[in-house]
Amino acid sequence: MLTTLWPYLIVFAVIIIIALAIYAGKLLLQLKRQNTLQKQAEIDKQNALKKHDKKIIDSVIIIVRAMKEEQCDISEGCWRLSVLLDSLKTSQDHSLQFPAIFELYTAIKHMPILDARKNLEKRERMKLDLERVKIEAKLSDSVKANIDSLHIFAVERASSLNQ
Repeated sequence: MLTTLWPYLIVFAVIIIIALAIYAGKLLLQLKRQNTLQKQAEIDKQNALKKHDKKIIDSVIIIVRAMKEEQCDISEGCWRLSVLLDSLKTSQDHSLQFPAIFELYTAIKHMPILDARKNLEKRERMKLDLERVKIEAKLSDSVKANIDSLHIFAVERASSLNQ
């Protein structure tokens, strides 16, 4: 009786092995598909970050040019540049690269703007303006040097993001 069971057991074992092999193949295909989707998602994410940074860098170039041509106030330009540089996604620590810009921004960021400034008394506005002008005068030369190096950085960064 045992001798007649062996062929059936072997056939049963082969069927189980084939079923497990098919299941393992199916899992490997799912894994490959999932890895492909993850890689594509990462590529899409990097492309979105580059697109975001390209837009920011283009804005930085415009503001830097306006500051060089004295169409934009130094303190306003530093304020805008600081916010823009902080919002870059693919690079960091611009406060170390362009310290004067961030120093001026840090010195004036507490000052009210727009409607909050309009609501101040004239004496308070004049006091804040005097404080801002003193800070600008103190940091003017170093900000201009930072503006030149920022312009070079931004143009290089824009060309690398275009590739």
